Amino acid sequence: MQLLLIHSDYIEFEAKRPTPVAEKVEESEKSGRLEEALCAFIAVEKIDEDDVPAVVAEGAEEIAKVADQVKTGRIMLYPYAHLSSQLSSPAAAVEVLKGMDEALRENYEVARAPFGWYKAFKLSCKGHPLSELSRSIRLGEGAGAGGAVASAAASGVGAGAKVPAREEVVSEALKAEEKAVSIWRVMTPEGVMLEPENFDFSGHENLKKFVDYEISKSRAVEAVPPHVDLMRRLELVDYEPGSDSGNMRYYPKGRLVKSLLESYVLERAAEMGAMEVETPIMYDMFHPTLKKYLDRFPARQYSIEAEKRSFFLRFAACFGQFLMSHDMTLSYRSLPLKMIEMTRYSFRREQRGELVGLRRLRAFTMPDMHTLCADMNGATREFENQYQASISVLEEAGLDLDDYEVAIRFTREFYDQNREFVEGLVGIVNKPVLIEMWEERFFYFVLKFEFNFVDALDKASALSTVQIDVENAERYDISYTDADGTLKRPIILHCSPSGAIERLIFALLEKAHRDSTEGKVPMLATWISPTQVRVIPVAERHLVRAEEVERALGFRTDIDDRDETVGKKIRDAGREWVPYVVVIGDSELESGRLAVTVRAESEPKKPKKVEMTTEELKARIAVETAGKPWKRLPLPVKLSERPRFI
Repeated sequence: MQLLLIHSDYIEFEAKRPTPVAEKVEESEKSGRLEEALCAFIAVEKIDEDDVPAVVAEGAEEIAKVADQVKTGRIMLYPYAHLSSQLSSPAAAVEVLKGMDEALRENYEVARAPFGWYKAFKLSCKGHPLSELSRSIRLGEGAGAGGAVASAAASGVGAGAKVPAREEVVSEALKAEEKAVSIWRVMTPEGVMLEPENFDFSGHENLKKFVDYEISKSRAVEAVPPHVDLMRRLELVDYEPGSDSGNMRYYPKGRLVKSLLESYVLERAAEMGAMEVETPIMYDMFHPTLKKYLDRFPARQYSIEAEKRSFFLRFAACFGQFLMSHDMTLSYRSLPLKMIEMTRYSFRREQRGELVGLRRLRAFTMPDMHTLCADMNGATREFENQYQASISVLEEAGLDLDDYEVAIRFTREFYDQNREFVEGLVGIVNKPVLIEMWEERFFYFVLKFEFNFVDALDKASALSTVQIDVENAERYDISYTDADGTLKRPIILHCSPSGAIERLIFALLEKAHRDSTEGKVPMLATWISPTQVRVIPVAERHLVRAEEVERALGFRTDIDDRDETVGKKIRDAGREWVPYVVVIGDSELESGRLAVTVRAESEPKKPKKVEMTTEELKARIAVETAGKPWKRLPLPVKLSERPRFI
């Protein structure tokens, strides 16, 4: 069963006409209205037919739980087939709906919309953090018999087709991670390590949220983070109901932003000396070397059966790059040697309750770089270089050091041998960081860092990371010839300079939301803004001049030629976060100059307007985008010619 739960000011419906499977209802049951109610949109699925009473009990319990959370005594049950592609029979659906109606009536005022009718409805969502939630009822999942899995998200969540059940592939490292005993500390820029309860978090409130999140290990999301609304309103990204959960569709603007970020990260990796490669997305589950590595990586895999063989979809580029390194002839002169792949895609079977928007996905794009180093001294030098490069990559994308928290994780043995090095890493960011230390090594690495973005729901998500791997050179039989002619094993670094590209977009959107709540104007960096300049002609007679300006400027410049008021056009440009808005009227025609609203210098309800020439505006944008990749406008220049995607 799939549930979409909306806390509403009111919900009203009217049944218009029956479908061939419509249940018979009285005339009075064909319409209804509840105020201050929880509206439960419900899709009963094929698998629910296995145990209807249990599904009824679990579904009613979950709805009641949310009703109590939002403090309402009214519930509207609304059959909504669009939440699933694996629907039950009509008879089973009606049985479940009636059963839930009966179960909930004991403690709540309940109304139910009829099943199988074409209906019109009006709904006013309250808009608080718990006003939009989703639940998946899966018998046998989670604790107890029913185990409802929280997957709070907008209406696109929960519509993925259900794959036939098979045993989930879970690595030994993931099992070890769940059992691992961590020693948590906060390290100050001076290198002092304190237990979290003894650290003064005054002025470091975001770090406190991050520490609490990490120590609690609570990953499920119970509300919709703000970036979900933004990614849809800006027509960047959306849920794909025809795929598995955690697989997204990218509209032209979103594909442009994603492509620019991909290109930028690859270019930065090339500047670091990395060679770009490409490797398969699918590997033999029982390849002896790969199987051992699978058990050392904390991730859940997708598995596929083909021609009596079992395969898994990669969750990183390690497999292909390590197999490639095994086949290479390497000399000490080639080290440090770097390879990078922009994996489109990597796959991880993240748990359903953790999937929401772009924060955590099952299919994602990861810039995955590996560095072969001659020894541990070389590895720590490269680690620090890549640590600093990752700071720079995030800064250029639009995230400063104040926008994320740092975690450094290591074994006690590594720390005892490299204490000054670890303290130096903290000194570079010059702010307190979270430390996680293990008495023994559970994974293939002895040291790693992540830069973690804490969103509006106080959930943390890792962006950039580097790890020092001490196992896989041996496992994959990777060696190099040293100066004395002997064969030696390299130390391997795993690096993602930005983290998954989708998660970077998530962080940028969440930061923009945070800015707006703090009285700042939300925006993206000019170089990744889908439209960099919007030209608005006041009247039709100004259109020719607008077209001249668009051609003269270049960049990603569009023209709002719609039959709308100038005020609405300006407001729409603001809602799209366009960095520069040019209005052309009679005075601009006469003077030849431009009236430009500069978003980066504006305040809410107080736009900064500057008069400049076309050449001056062009030069200004050229400075802001220097050294960054560029792509053409992803949509028609004239807004009147554009389709609407959402």
